Amino acid sequence: MADSKLAKLLADKKIDPRRVLVASHELETLTREDRAIKLAKRRGKGGAAEEGAAKETRKPRSGRPVTQRAIDAAMKGGKLSGPTKSRILRAVNHVLVQKKQAPVDLRALF
Repeated sequence: MADSKLAKLLADKKIDPRRVLVASHELETLTREDRAIKLAKRRGKGGAAEEGAAKETRKPRSGRPVTQRAIDAAMKGGKLSGPTKSRILRAVNHVLVQKKQAPVDLRALF
């Protein structure tokens, strides 16, 4: 089943793909703080009424975790968008850190 770099890495590190899905869900799910950041950004766009107000510089989470379909495509070496690759990378690195192993970079996965 090791058709791609991702599949080979997951097999070598003994990581279940379902664990990557769960980690991605934990990392990407929107929190109250993320919603507040988005709201402040939307209100800031409305007009130039508050020029002196500080702009929001933090970035919210995407709110879009990795799906089973994306994992399947990545395992088979299919086409994925850039943001999806980044989400998979974040999730895999999160699992590796939990296992007390060194994180990998994007080129090691794709």
